[in-house]
Amino acid sequence: MKRRNFLSLGPALAGGALLAGAAPGAGAATRDRVRIGMIGTGMRGQVLLRELVRRDDVEVVALCDIEPIMLERALKMVETAGKPRPAAYGAEGSLAYRAMLDPSKLDGVIIATPWEWHAPMAIEAMRAKVPVGCEVVAGVTLQDHWDVLDAQLKTGTPYMLLENVCYRRDVMAVLRMVRSGLFGELVHMQGGYQHDLRAVKFNSGDPAKPYGSGVEFGTKGWSEARWRTEHSVRRNGELYPSHGIGPLAMYANINRGNRFTRINTFASKAAGLHEYVLREGGKDHPNAKSRFRLGDIVTTTLACDNGETIILQHDTSLPRPYSLGFRVQGTQGLWMDVNRGMHIEGISKPHQWDDFKAWQDKYDHPLWRKYAEQAAGAGHGGMDYFVIHAFISALKENAPMPIDIYDAITWSAITPLSEQSIALGFQTLDFPDFTGGSWRSRKPIFAFDDRY
Repeated sequence: MKRRNFLSLGPALAGGALLAGAAPGAGAATRDRVRIGMIGTGMRGQVLLRELVRRDDVEVVALCDIEPIMLERALKMVETAGKPRPAAYGAEGSLAYRAMLDPSKLDGVIIATPWEWHAPMAIEAMRAKVPVGCEVVAGVTLQDHWDVLDAQLKTGTPYMLLENVCYRRDVMAVLRMVRSGLFGELVHMQGGYQHDLRAVKFNSGDPAKPYGSGVEFGTKGWSEARWRTEHSVRRNGELYPSHGIGPLAMYANINRGNRFTRINTFASKAAGLHEYVLREGGKDHPNAKSRFRLGDIVTTTLACDNGETIILQHDTSLPRPYSLGFRVQGTQGLWMDVNRGMHIEGISKPHQWDDFKAWQDKYDHPLWRKYAEQAAGAGHGGMDYFVIHAFISALKENAPMPIDIYDAITWSAITPLSEQSIALGFQTLDFPDFTGGSWRSRKPIFAFDDRY
């Protein structure tokens, strides 16, 4: 971890903590437009790019991808939107992105590449003084996370994790409920990533069928199957925590008056992906010999300094409908997203659920009330509009990122810590304090009004 070296920064760390969410030249005049580059123009990158080109306050000036088909699609998306064709990078190979990290030409860069590239790309961008909007996750190893944090603190370059679920409409309504005290004192929460990804992890390379084509992965695969499935082969842990933990961390004020103190992870056996290959490809297919380390159900428990407990579940290898499995429970009642139910003592009928819609209408967040029309048609039910809007607005206003470096590192580090817990026989581990103690005095800033 090099934790001792990190903590030994002493005064530099303390000063850096003050810079963690600040933009270069914070306090300077706002600007009307920002110049954005993007590294990674695959399926996810193109969804985010669609939001960028819809905006009048964004100029997409540079795109980078080593896959010519995806890069050309992205370039055409910009031109079709009536915008100038961006500079293109990628033909030079996997390090081509370095040439575009020029702060005189970019006001920010969005990273939407395979996970293992997020940390090195973000570090180089921050060292070049180009603010970063990074897709989840922040890094792969625990050392990745310390290194990303170290780069941000030393340079002061803004970093935002583009966690879109924090902006889901029901999630934001529940945030207002939590802050109003509707649930009483928070006691326990649950969430996760519960999403059948078998047709994403195996894809035989037909560009016309981005998902659900065969059982190939790795060099023979297409899109995410080229890289994402290898993580299921080599790793066993909570591989994708931020969709679940992001909203829950905001409810619990993690890193802003509260922190994670302990973590423990269990994993079931791995059976689902192997069975899928047998059914779809047959017992003689070469991938039928693959052995997947990732447990089909990975369950992580977190303890918080203020006494709350949180359970996360990663479930992507078995047949199931999509759900993030949210549950927020306090001394006065609870919300659960699976049944879209609410129960508040003294208001709901005893032992009965209320339909969530009436509660959501009452507590609908000002951001959704203000921008629902603009968000219509955006990716993931409008969430992608809001996460891009937040990043762009913070850049324009030289303001702190609403999902900042400490959020990013803390949420994402759950992955390597969960892997360590499993490898040690499901041991409970201390959770690192990435803030160096500043969590005690930092105040919540996320989504307190209708700005971003």
